[in-house]
Amino acid sequence: MDFKRKSCILAAFFLVYVSRKACCVQGASKKSPYDAAITHYEMLSPSPSGNERAFCQARGACQGKTLVCPDQCKVRKPVKNKKQKGCFIDCSSKCEVTCKFRRPNCNGYGSLCYDPRFVGGDGVMFYFHGARGGNFAIVSDDNLQINAHFIGSRPQGRTRDFTWVQALSIMFDTHTLVIAAKRVTKWDDNLDALTVKWDGQTVDGVPTDGDAEWRANGGEREVVVERTDDTNTVRVQVANLVELNIKVRPIGKEENRAHNYQLPEDDAFAHLETQFRFFNLTDLVEGVLGKTYRPDYVSPVKIGVPMPMMGGEDKYQTPSLYSPLCNACRFQPLSGTATT
Repeated sequence: MDFKRKSCILAAFFLVYVSRKACCVQGASKKSPYDAAITHYEMLSPSPSGNERAFCQARGACQGKTLVCPDQCKVRKPVKNKKQKGCFIDCSSKCEVTCKFRRPNCNGYGSLCYDPRFVGGDGVMFYFHGARGGNFAIVSDDNLQINAHFIGSRPQGRTRDFTWVQALSIMFDTHTLVIAAKRVTKWDDNLDALTVKWDGQTVDGVPTDGDAEWRANGGEREVVVERTDDTNTVRVQVANLVELNIKVRPIGKEENRAHNYQLPEDDAFAHLETQFRFFNLTDLVEGVLGKTYRPDYVSPVKIGVPMPMMGGEDKYQTPSLYSPLCNACRFQPLSGTATT
């Protein structure tokens, strides 16, 4: 009898313990399978090599998969006194892991590199040549516009320019942030060829020690330009709008020879390689890159050809790097926006 009574008591205690544990787990999670897939995951213990891991829980193509932070997320040449490690987890249908502190991935979503080659929000690669000396709307939405200034060269006998993006202008609210590559005669990896302008005023260098970052705009909509290497590589954040990973690089002698650019010896054609990450875009977003983030977008480029071309120069050309005006642009700047 005593034995049965003890067994019942133990069983009762066990059931109470299990039920309380289940409630605690449920309360801590507070997520259903229908929550936003991007953020619906559980962090696992690191892999044997120390890489972060996450288990995707939301319904969809990525459900049940384990995403692992890649080795390249560990910066080979860390900025002085700054820890640079970790990943962004995206458990949507992309099943993508990207480094928090990183160089642009020119094959990743939202990239803009080379003789401008894009990878759209739909994952489709295309080229948009623009024009030497021209300015084009890369993104134009209700509360954000990003323009690009193109530099280039046209060797004798060619019918079009070779072009690269030399500067980006990010317009929002009443503000304008410009990230640009300086004109460099001879390239040196140890010299900074990156410049920053905020509302028309040149920023006197982004710090290279401590937090290695420059901040503006306080709590209004904070802007951060953060070094991810000692020179020529930064991460730019405009809160709740966009994040950019940018690297300034030249056209090297071998690259010049291989592509027959025929560039002059007194110009390294320093330009930007960029990867964008957008937040809160509307369904009607425009721009060379922006439109590829529309939910109903279908790419018109020819898939499978070596250089799939995207037109639209007439729709997206702007009068200047600082102008929000183009035939398809949506951005309406507030009064007081910097225009120089």
